[in-house]
Formats: sequence, structure tokens, C-alpha cells
Amino acid sequence: MTVDVTLEAAPALPRRPLAERDAEPRTDVVLRPCAVAMAFLGPGHPHEEIAVPGVALAAHDVLVAIELSTVCGSDVHTVQGRRPAPVPVVLGHESVGRVMAIGAGGADAADGTPLQIGDRVVWSVIVSCGRCDRCRAGLTQKCRELGKYGHERIAPHRELTGGFASHAQLREGTVIVRVPETLPAAVLAPASCATATAIAAVRSGAAGRDLDGIRVRVHGAGLVGLTAAAIAASAGAVVEVRDPNPARRALAARFGAVADAGDREPDIVIEASGHAVTDAIEGVAVGGTAVLVGSVFPADPVPLDAESVVRRLVTVTGVHNYTGRDLSDAVSFLAGPGRVHPFADVVSAVHPLSELDRALAAASAPDAPLRIAVAAR
Repeated sequence: MTVDVTLEAAPALPRRPLAERDAEPRTDVVLRPCAVAMAFLGPGHPHEEIAVPGVALAAHDVLVAIELSTVCGSDVHTVQGRRPAPVPVVLGHESVGRVMAIGAGGADAADGTPLQIGDRVVWSVIVSCGRCDRCRAGLTQKCRELGKYGHERIAPHRELTGGFASHAQLREGTVIVRVPETLPAAVLAPASCATATAIAAVRSGAAGRDLDGIRVRVHGAGLVGLTAAAIAASAGAVVEVRDPNPARRALAARFGAVADAGDREPDIVIEASGHAVTDAIEGVAVGGTAVLVGSVFPADPVPLDAESVVRRLVTVTGVHNYTGRDLSDAVSFLAGPGRVHPFADVVSAVHPLSELDRALAAASAPDAPLRIAVAAR
């Protein structure tokens, strides 16, 4: 199996600037009962529940009723004060939901077909303009007019911008992917962060190579690392997962990792822990690729042996967020090869949205499970 890394083509008709879209006439949608969102006010403060009685949809906006959201590590970092955030903000960016309203201009799914009321969907963490130089080069996750769900300050017409809410208002420039009715919400919610990021990491490491027989080492048996292992193993790679936690190492076997990958140095090393950057770069084979996954940072700075990198012809690359294609491929993986792995067991507990602080505390514990979830209903 080959993991293709061709960059996405620029849109044939670039979308309008984000500021222009925000200024256009809107369609009012009254919500009964009111939508609910949990506002984060800063480290050390409990979340505040806010009621949103209605939304004003721009022409191509989509209103989604959230089925389930999972707590990502970056949410934990924000609550702990390790990651800055503009407050008040509605955190959360790993969600699955159902379309309940669409702006007057309509909206398309990632496959180019029109979205319909009732579609079950996941959506990208980022909103991109589709017209700047970065978007046209395929780097939509670094758009010059970037928006991010779960990361933006609450503002007029933007109260429902995070996953820790009953609803989400998705703006034009969001990649929206239909998902199977048969897959559990606990499998699908992490697709919009952990799974798509893992797809991007494996794709970056493969750099167009067929992975069959390739040796891959993954540092970190969190959800991104385990998912990357499962993706690489499903493509025929021999995958080793390293983690200081013996329970997590044992779990890695259920995601396709082998107990003994042999003595040969790995062709691809994916650093998904934030604590083994030096080991990842030093441990990759001559001509290999070390992929540093940005979702696990912030982390302490590390020294770089530039001479070793040069002499060994090593490529060091970073992955931060993902493209729309990665999200589509994440859903395809979960609906296909991923079914043989225990993704349905990833979420250990589902808390009511009103108990979000309790859920975040559980996700922050030293022995935290892979994912804790919250649901409005």
C-alpha cells in the first residue's frame, strides 16, 4: 500500500475573504431549547454555562447538533495554563454531530456533494480561506486567515465555535466529512484531531513510498501514536511502539504493533510523545525520516546534532494539524481497515456537558485513559 503525499490542488474558484463572508447578510435560526456552550474563563476557573437562543447563519454556514465530543490533550494543556488561549473561549475540537440547519447559499461536503439536513458529520479543526498562497500550495492548516474551532475567543455570531457545547456553527472554509451511521460516536469524534493528525504523520513519513515491509517506530502510545501505528501496520509496515507505560505498550499490540521489530533501525520514526525528540532523530536509519507531531507540544527544547543529521541523510519534518484530505482519509480508515482495531474502546467514560470540569480533571490525571468524552444529551 502506498500513502500518497501529493499536495491538494488549489480550488478552481477561490473562496471569498473571511472578513467578507462575516459581513454578509445572515439567516436567523431560533433554537428551542437554547443551545448550550461551556465557556472557559482561564486556568483555575470553573467553566461557565452560557445559553445561545439562536444563531445567524452566513450563506454557507452549517449548524450541527453535537452528538459527542472528546477531550484532546491540547484542551488539557489549555486548562492547566500550559497553552495560551484567548478567553472566554469554548474549547473542544474533536466532535461528531448531525446537520440541523444550512445557510441560504448551501454547503458542500468534502466529496463535493451538497450537505443535507440530517447528515452525520465530522469537521476540520481549521477554517481556511482557500485563496492565499499557503492554501493554494496545499498548506490549508497554515492559512493566512486561519480560524480554529475550540481556539477562538467568543464573539458576536461566534458563540458556538467549540466542541464543548450542544451545537457548533461551522463557517465556510471548514472541511465537513460525512460519516457512517454504523460507526460509534466514540470512534468518530477523535477523527477531527487525533486520527487525521496520525494520517498526516504517516503520510509525511512515507513521502510517497510503499509502506509494505517498511520499519516504523512510534514514540508515545497516546491516541495519536496508537492510531499512527494502526495506520502504518494496515499498510504493511512493521511497527514498534515505545512508551514508558507498560499498560500502554501492551495496548499497542492491539493497534498493530509487534513486540520485536528486530535489530534494524527504523526507516520512519514518528515522535508522538513530546518527550523523545532526540531519540527519534538519533534512532532513525540512514536516509530515513523523523516525523515530529506538533499536537504533543509544548515540550522542552532539545539539542540537535546537525552533523549527524547531515551525514546520515536524515529528513526531519514536522506535522501540525492536517489538511482536508487527511480528515477524509481518517474517516475512510476508521470505516475500513481501522475496524479491526479497538477504537470503540478508546473512550472510557462519557460525562454530561454540565460536568465538563469533572471530565477535564479525569483527562488530566497522570493515569488518564486515552479519551474522556462529554455529551450534551
